[in-house]
Amino acid sequence: MDFIKIIRLKETDSTNRYLKEYDGDEGSLMTIVLAEYQTAGKGQGQNSWESERGMNLTFSVKIYPTNVPVIRQYVLLEAKSLAIAETLRIYTDCITIKWPNDVYWKDWKISGTLSECVIAGNRIRSCILGTGINVNQETFTSNAPNPISLKQITGKDIDKDILLNAFIKNFQTYLDMINRGKLDDIHSLYEKNLYRRDEVFKYSDCNGEFMASIYKVEPEGNLVLQRVDGSLSKYAFKEVEVVL
Repeated sequence: MDFIKIIRLKETDSTNRYLKEYDGDEGSLMTIVLAEYQTAGKGQGQNSWESERGMNLTFSVKIYPTNVPVIRQYVLLEAKSLAIAETLRIYTDCITIKWPNDVYWKDWKISGTLSECVIAGNRIRSCILGTGINVNQETFTSNAPNPISLKQITGKDIDKDILLNAFIKNFQTYLDMINRGKLDDIHSLYEKNLYRRDEVFKYSDCNGEFMASIYKVEPEGNLVLQRVDGSLSKYAFKEVEVVL
């Protein structure tokens, strides 16, 4: 069995869906499905992911982490976001992670990830992490507010295989930390890499807009904001958004 198995597809509806239904040989550490084009690529919730054929990296990774409690499954998203951010910093600076799992260049979104985990008892049995990274696309036509690609940032064509191999190496490092029980170390690194981490910015929730700063992200994934009056507000995914 290979340590890492990579499956390359010309086209599929969703690499996450493909991996969920895949019943062939898997890698002992991770299995990666990479598609040149996804007809139904997804972001978090009901969002879609725009990707021009052959221009970007759209892929999913299936892993079998050891000893990750269900309550700490967010660490898997943290690890992948960190690996993506570290990889993109090879090409450019100003890379941060926008809670919960997007990767930003300055105020522009360059990557997003979603996760689908299988639970056994109180532990994570397996997890599929689907990711899109904008690499060589130069024009975006969807109504997404702020997409950007590495080529738009650097002005150069990027070799996608080199980028993918760098990501795999970085993700291996974080997966090893997870399997050695260093969940708190990953969480601490994640918080240090957060977008707009140390300043007051405008946010919006179901009650309207307000000014706040990031107080912390809980290990379970909830965002805690500190408002200008000193009060704290806690949010789960999709309950609050930063106003760009």
